[in-house]
Amino acid sequence: MFLLTVILLLICTCAYIRALAPNLLDKNKTGVLGIFWKCARIGERKSPYVACCCVIMAISILFGQ
Repeated sequence: MFLLTVILLLICTCAYIRALAPNLLDKNKTGVLGIFWKCARIGERKSPYVACCCVIMAISILFGQ
């Protein structure tokens, strides 16, 4: 559960940062910092699925424990 939370937060944060400052992530498409660019692309292209996963995660955190 913790890993899912971290991955979803990383995807959402990277997509938000890319929406505000695209040049910040676009110049690092390869290497270790390329992970953030890839997360931003996942957040942009698969946003309905990411949103559903965020809702499911929130419900499981609120009511699952």
